[in-house]
Amino acid sequence: MHHPEGGGAWQVLLPLPGLLVCAVLHLCLVRRARRRNPARGWSSWRSVSFGVGLALAAVALLPPLAPLAHNDFRGHMAQHLLIGMYAPLVLVLGAPVTLLLRALPAPHARALTLVLHSRPARLLTHPVMALLLSTGSLAVLYFTPLYNTAMAHPAGHWLLHAHFLLSGCLFAHAIAGPDPAPGRPGVRARLVCLGCAIAVHAVVAQLMYGGFWVDIHAPVPQVRGGAEIMYYGGDIAELLLAAALVATWRPDRAPRPPLAYATVRN
Repeated sequence: MHHPEGGGAWQVLLPLPGLLVCAVLHLCLVRRARRRNPARGWSSWRSVSFGVGLALAAVALLPPLAPLAHNDFRGHMAQHLLIGMYAPLVLVLGAPVTLLLRALPAPHARALTLVLHSRPARLLTHPVMALLLSTGSLAVLYFTPLYNTAMAHPAGHWLLHAHFLLSGCLFAHAIAGPDPAPGRPGVRARLVCLGCAIAVHAVVAQLMYGGFWVDIHAPVPQVRGGAEIMYYGGDIAELLLAAALVATWRPDRAPRPPLAYATVRN
């Protein structure tokens, strides 16, 4: 073992109540949104997407994968991909912010809209910032003692999970999220950020596989196996994110000519 196990059974099952609360809260918001506007309703596919995201998070955070991640770096990397890339993508495609805006009373929805349009929110949800917080943190995590320190303490382990999930959701939203994103740049800029993420993942995985500069207290076969999981699993997740960007992209409509100009031409 390269780090100690994370406590008793109650700690292993600790995420379960939170995941159940999220599922129940989502269903309550869907019911409220449909009741407030029956004609508009809410897409069942959005709810299915959000539910799949919660299921992927459960697979990552509950047995048998969670105990394995404490004792095997390959399990940690599989957990990292599920929490930080796969689950965030389908959670974001569930459009939770849009659902919240539809379910909230009008004054609260307006207040939330003001927050989304604020300068700090625009900065935080910009693709470059999301890229730095999600993909950029990989070098800090695996090429410094931070990973070993976090895994040696249960609190650090949970903070690491929270960082993976939140930064992954932020990046997925910045690239292909259907929720409102004021000030989000165009498709080309987002594709550049996604390309940078793909390149960083590949370089980090290759350096990890070769044993260059990594600071991970684990047997070499585990580190190499974890690097392979990052390399191939990360590629698949980023291809899915690119597909989501294409699926959610809507071309800008060409502006109509002024009425007077149209009259003259006719």
